[in-house]
Amino acid sequence: MASKSEPKSKLVADNRKARFNYAIGETFEAGIALTGSEVKSMRAGKTSISESYASARDGELWLLNANISEYKQAGRFNHAPKRPRKLLLHKRQINKLMGAIEREGMTVVPLKIYFNDRGRAKVEIALAKGKKLHDKRETEKKRDWARERGRLLRQKE
Repeated sequence: MASKSEPKSKLVADNRKARFNYAIGETFEAGIALTGSEVKSMRAGKTSISESYASARDGELWLLNANISEYKQAGRFNHAPKRPRKLLLHKRQINKLMGAIEREGMTVVPLKIYFNDRGRAKVEIALAKGKKLHDKRETEKKRDWARERGRLLRQKE
């Protein structure tokens, strides 16, 4: 019997600071409405989501402040790098996210953008709650201790 192969998803952008700045809750996979020049720029790796977030407007979820650089060869058919982009989710998921934003004061943060095995651009978004300064310090202490513990164990062997 043949073994299942790993899905061939290609990571485009990763929000590494999100897990440090936010306490990550539930995650969702969302499609994203893009123009042709945006897709080509993303395939070239010219994307940044480090300062982006999602917001609800008129019953829809929009990705704001995500930077997809202009594609040089697109000429006059190019896109605006920081334009709002519509996130494609089921209505039930949108309602759940909007409720969490309004009632619980949470934020919707993109964790990564990638192309799935079918070649579709996807965004992994998460419900997140902002960490306080002392929480960030605690996270940093744990990370440093884990690193030091690994060093000590390697020296012991």
